[in-house]
Amino acid sequence: MVQSLAKTELVSFAEFAQWKPENRLYELHNGVIIEMPQPLGKHEEVKGFLCTELVFAYRRLNLPYFLPSQAFVKVNDAESAYLPDILILKQSNLINEPLWEKQSTVTQGASIIIAIEVVSTNWRVDYLTKVKDYEEIGIPEYWTVDYLGIGGRRFIGNPKQPTILVHELIEDEYQVTAFKGDERVISPSFPELNLTANQIFQAGIVA
Repeated sequence: MVQSLAKTELVSFAEFAQWKPENRLYELHNGVIIEMPQPLGKHEEVKGFLCTELVFAYRRLNLPYFLPSQAFVKVNDAESAYLPDILILKQSNLINEPLWEKQSTVTQGASIIIAIEVVSTNWRVDYLTKVKDYEEIGIPEYWTVDYLGIGGRRFIGNPKQPTILVHELIEDEYQVTAFKGDERVISPSFPELNLTANQIFQAGIVA
């Protein structure tokens, strides 16, 4: 069933939501089901460290946010739905999300505080496809955390090196700032966050 849907049939989001199995991760890209590979250990370290720091940041300020473990972001008017590595949602707007209760899916930028992708081998999706779609949805802040430094040179420079790109939505367009090395990463949503790019890449571990 997985191979049939993934390789030969274009499916709608409704079909995808009904079909997707438990305990395996998939995204829907323009009607094509894409199985997400098992992340590398370092990927999970970076993701886990950032999750902890961001949850601490909004809990400290007593903000009504939460971090779901597996929630989809669906692109409006398209058969695409993504599972960001990190997604922080605003609880007050979920009542306006028609797909939330039954399908753990959001479609409105007003529901999303920040989306983060820890970049892996399919870097073009994170740097190109998701940037376009997240901008269209109206997600106010989107990070690509490229701890391996594998993205395109036009994004992370030459020679390539680990880079975090912070996309901030300003007048419906993303403005992008790059952070590397010991530069402090500036988050519009969490201005008090005090982390350098290297601290994130090293998952907070100091040698």
